[in-house]
Amino acid sequence: MAPEGSLTPRRVFAFMAMVFGMFMAILDIQIVAASLSEIQAGLSASQEEVAWVQTAYLIAEVVMIPLSGILGRILSTRVLFTVSALGFTAASFLCSTATTIDQMMIYRAIQGFIGGGMIPSVFAAAFTIFPPSKQNIVSPLIGLIATLAPTIGPTIGGYLSDTYSWHWLFLVNVPPGIFVAFAAWNLIDFDQPEPGLLKQFDWWGLIGMAGFLGGLEYVLEEGPQHDWLSDGMVRTMAVISVVGCVTFFVRTFTVKLPVVDFSAFRNVNFAMGCVFSFVLGMGLYGLTYLYPVYLAEIRGYDSLMIGETMFVSGLAMFCTAPFAGMLSSKLDPRIMLIVGFLGFALSCWQLTYMTDQWDFWELLVPQILRGMSLMLCMVPINNLALGTLSPMKLKGASGLYNLMRNLGGAVGLAIINTLLIKRGTLHYERLSEGLNWANAQAMGTLHTIQQGMTAAGVADPRMGALAQLSGMVRKQATVMSFIDIFTLLTALFAALSLLAIAMQKPAPRGAGAGGGH
Repeated sequence: MAPEGSLTPRRVFAFMAMVFGMFMAILDIQIVAASLSEIQAGLSASQEEVAWVQTAYLIAEVVMIPLSGILGRILSTRVLFTVSALGFTAASFLCSTATTIDQMMIYRAIQGFIGGGMIPSVFAAAFTIFPPSKQNIVSPLIGLIATLAPTIGPTIGGYLSDTYSWHWLFLVNVPPGIFVAFAAWNLIDFDQPEPGLLKQFDWWGLIGMAGFLGGLEYVLEEGPQHDWLSDGMVRTMAVISVVGCVTFFVRTFTVKLPVVDFSAFRNVNFAMGCVFSFVLGMGLYGLTYLYPVYLAEIRGYDSLMIGETMFVSGLAMFCTAPFAGMLSSKLDPRIMLIVGFLGFALSCWQLTYMTDQWDFWELLVPQILRGMSLMLCMVPINNLALGTLSPMKLKGASGLYNLMRNLGGAVGLAIINTLLIKRGTLHYERLSEGLNWANAQAMGTLHTIQQGMTAAGVADPRMGALAQLSGMVRKQATVMSFIDIFTLLTALFAALSLLAIAMQKPAPRGAGAGGGH
């Protein structure tokens, strides 16, 4: 093993293999999300059942991400990452063989749980093996992967399911997964296992954390569609989450070796970085969800067309990454954050002028601005949160940092879905009130539609015309609910830029930042 803190070609190659593994794990969420309808048809599942293809993965992953800190110490990064990569690969293959929705849910839960161990390990490794002078290269790389993977997921997923079949959404992970596991086992050498910690492992804390985070993820995923606590299962999972939360936090602050070490929050930079990561997760996953919903429901795009339209953001991120890295070594991180948050707010504000006719070209500038802004935000947030922690704190802190981004995404999606339903209904009712027999414009439109249907030989042109007019109103109401959400996101990120202004300038990182104890 090379001396701790030294940077060797072997460690650089090991890190690149780990980055690729993280890319696979994050990509898998969105690559599948873009093709749920194809999976639904292939497994003869209902709309509600197929949603569990994602929910099972996310619930399992959100439990593993904070758990990976203590597991990394017990097993070592080498063993944890190799097992995670192999397990993720095997579960991906099993997913491709699923013939029922029940099998798919079990395999996806295994895939999410085991694969979740790869994500925090990369962030911890980046700030463990690279000196501060190299962080302006490494931080944009992991920021790019963390944001690029969810953005280009619909593109890759749409292409695979459209060109081949939904099975290839999972089979595509197998060859690179085997390579990543092989590289991790043979190249990772920057820490040693501490098996003695297993004797002190807090099993009750783990059960509490699983109930807390798993229940919370379920409530956030299923709540919007089932009117929250009015649904029995959502209510039950909310109770499990609360009991798990109390158990988890009581154990965390009373046992010698807690499942999750919260001491990193004493570092103000880390605490602020987690807040920014949470809100950034809301914007990242929220818009990655909203664009496909708009393009599918309003414009009638298939998964491949959606992917091609959304590829613009990924390209913008890719082009901005080196620029963001260069700026991070020369510019006050607060200025980068302010510019990034304001750019994201401007991107959302442009979307408040959306109509049901918006297409690729109308969405082009907002998407470019979103991609550039995400990279400008992610690099200083990574450096702020993890760049001043000691190696012994990094594994646990990295899990918490990534958990905050994922929880931000889950909370953001829950709010967005609730607003889409509630505001869509409200706008539909308001628009419908104006469509009465005294409204000459509405009557004229109805008459024109009815004439067209009569000419086409429709059996009941009057009812057909009413149904079509109702559909037009519903589409308009949906667009108005999108505008409400984009207005809210504009205000949120504009406010976040003010929070960045209020921050104190981080102290310059010395030679030991990220390398000393």
